[in-house]
Amino acid sequence: MRLLRLLIATACAVFALAIPGVGAGPAQAAAGPPQTIPALRQWTAGTGTYTFTDATRIVVDPSSAAQLADEAATFAQDLGSLAGRSVAVVTGSPAAGDIGLGLGGAALPAEGYRMSVAGALTLQAGTDAGVFYGTRTVLQLLRRSASVPAGTAVDWPAKAERGLMVDQGRKFFTVDWLKQHIKELAYLKLNYFHFHLSDTYGFRLESSTHPEIVSTDHYSKQDIADLVELGRKYHVTIVPEIDTPGHMNAILAAHPELKLKSSSGAVSNDFIDLSLPGAYTLIKDLVGEYLPLFPAPYWHIGADEYSTDYNKYPQLLSYARAHYGANATAKDTYYGFVNWADDLVRAGGKTTRMWNDGIKSGDGTLRPHPGIIVEYWYTYGLTPQQLADAGHVVANESWTPTYYVLGGPKSDTKWMYDTWTPDRFEGGNTLSDPAKNPGSVIHVWCDSPTAETEEQIAAGIMYPLRALAQQTWGSPKPAATYAAFTPLVAAVGHNPAWPGPAQPGNLALGRPTTASSTETANFPAASATDGDPATRWSSAYSDPQWLQVDLGTTRSVGRVVLRWEAAYGKSFQIQLSDDATSDKSVLPEQAASAITPSSRAEKTPASRQTRKRP
Repeated sequence: MRLLRLLIATACAVFALAIPGVGAGPAQAAAGPPQTIPALRQWTAGTGTYTFTDATRIVVDPSSAAQLADEAATFAQDLGSLAGRSVAVVTGSPAAGDIGLGLGGAALPAEGYRMSVAGALTLQAGTDAGVFYGTRTVLQLLRRSASVPAGTAVDWPAKAERGLMVDQGRKFFTVDWLKQHIKELAYLKLNYFHFHLSDTYGFRLESSTHPEIVSTDHYSKQDIADLVELGRKYHVTIVPEIDTPGHMNAILAAHPELKLKSSSGAVSNDFIDLSLPGAYTLIKDLVGEYLPLFPAPYWHIGADEYSTDYNKYPQLLSYARAHYGANATAKDTYYGFVNWADDLVRAGGKTTRMWNDGIKSGDGTLRPHPGIIVEYWYTYGLTPQQLADAGHVVANESWTPTYYVLGGPKSDTKWMYDTWTPDRFEGGNTLSDPAKNPGSVIHVWCDSPTAETEEQIAAGIMYPLRALAQQTWGSPKPAATYAAFTPLVAAVGHNPAWPGPAQPGNLALGRPTTASSTETANFPAASATDGDPATRWSSAYSDPQWLQVDLGTTRSVGRVVLRWEAAYGKSFQIQLSDDATSDKSVLPEQAASAITPSSRAEKTPASRQTRKRP
C-alpha cells in the first residue's frame, strides 16, 4: 500500500520508526530543485537522474588531491555510515555512479560550491570549505533517495556565522553530546559552535594556573583538543567564552577575597571587584593559559550583566578616577576592563567578542575599543546601528527567536522560519549595512540545569537549528510556511552518525507525514517519523485524531510499530490505502488503554500489496 493512516481516539502519540541508510524512495521530481536544509540557492534542471550504487566511489581530481584529502576522507566516512558499507576514495575522473570532488572553476564565495548531476555527480568549489558543504548536500539527498534528478546547483551562504551556543557553565554537556552536535551542525551547513564555559554553577576547563576553580565536571585539555580537531575536520569553529567580570560565581567561590562588596557591606557572589589588582592577575592567568588551546580567531570575554547600580561601589569610582581621569565615572572601571581584556586578546592574535547589554550612552568617559565584535542579545543600551557607528561588527544573537532556555522560554521556530531574518535584531532593529552583521546562532541557556536532559535538549533544538540554518544561509525557502517545512526536516533527518536504534525495514522513516492536529508547533507530525526517539508528535485533545504517512510508492506492510508516551490513545485503528481517499482497515479497532506508556505496540496485519494507481 502507498499510504498508511493511523486513527486514534483521545491521543498524544509517539510514532517512532527509524533506520539509517541511503534512501530507497524515488528521485525527486525534476520540475523542482532537490530539497535540502538549507535549500539550494540556484538550480537548473537537467534530463535524467544520478543513481548511487554499491559500486559508487568518491573520485578526487588529481590536481586537488592534496587539498581535498581531509574532505574526501570525512565524506567517505559519513557516506559509509549512511550506506552501510565502505566507500572507496580514488583519484581520477568520475565514471557513471561516482561522486567527483575538485577545486577550481568559476569564482564562487568562500563557502560556495557548484553541484553538477548527471550520470556522475560532481562537486567543484574554490575552497575546501565549499567542497565540504557540497558533500553535506549530497548526504542529505542520498538519505532521502538513491537517485537524484539531473541538473546543476550553485549554492552559497548569506551569513558567515551560523551555529549554536551551549551554556556549559550551568550544565555540563558530555563530550559525546558535543561531538554529535559538531557533526550535526556541519550536516546543516552550520559552522560556528560557541562554548560558554563558565557561569553560575561551574567552571568547566582543566587549569594548571588555577586548579582551585575547576568544577568536578569539566573538560580536560585533551577533550578540548579532540573537539577542536573534530571541528576542524567538519569545518566548525569552536569559540570559547570565559564569562567575566560577572557570572563568576564558580571562580569566586575559591577566591572570596575578590568578590565585589557594596558600601553597605553586601557581598556579590558573581561580580569580581575590578578595583583589586588580584582580579586582573587571575583573569590574565586564565586568558593566557587558554588562548593557545583554541585556534579560533575569536575569544569571548562575556562582559554581560555586571552590576545594575555602580553607585553602590565607591571603590569602582575611586579606581576609575585614579586610572582614567578626574571626570571618570564608576562605570569607566567596567569599560576600562573591557579594553584591558581586549588588549590581552589582541596580543594573542585574536579578536574579542562581548555581549551588548553593558554598552550604554552617557554613563562613562570611555568606550569599548572599536573592532570588538558585539553580540546583540537584547534592547539594553545602544542600538545595533549605534554600535556599528562606533566601529563594531554586530552579531545578531537576539533573545527572540534564538534563545532556548531550560526551565524558561523556547525558540519561536515558526516565527523564525515564517517571518524573522538574521538582519532583524531584537526589538525590530536593523543595520544600514547588513554586512556588519556576521550572522546568528541558537543559544541554549541552562538557567535551570536539571529541567531537561541532554537528549531532551537535542530534541528541543532540532527544529530551531534547521530553521536557523535556512534563514542564515539565505537561499529561497524550500517551503512557503513552517508547517510545510516540518516534513522536510523529518525527511532530511540527522547526520549519518547520529545515535539511534537500528530498525531495518522501516518504511516510514522520513516520509511525508501529516496529522489532523498538532498540540503545539514543537510537536509536528513529522516528528513521528523522523527516526529520532527523543522527538514526538503530540495531538490536540479532540476525537478522532489521525496520523497519515505517505510511503511514496507501493509497499508491502507487514508490521506497524507504535511507541506511546505518558498520554496515549484509548484506542486506535490502522488503515492502508492506494491513494488519499480510499482507506482499507487492516485491523479492527484496538484498545490502547492497557498499554503502558513505556511499552511498544506492535501490530502485524496480513501482508498486503497492491498496484500503485497511475
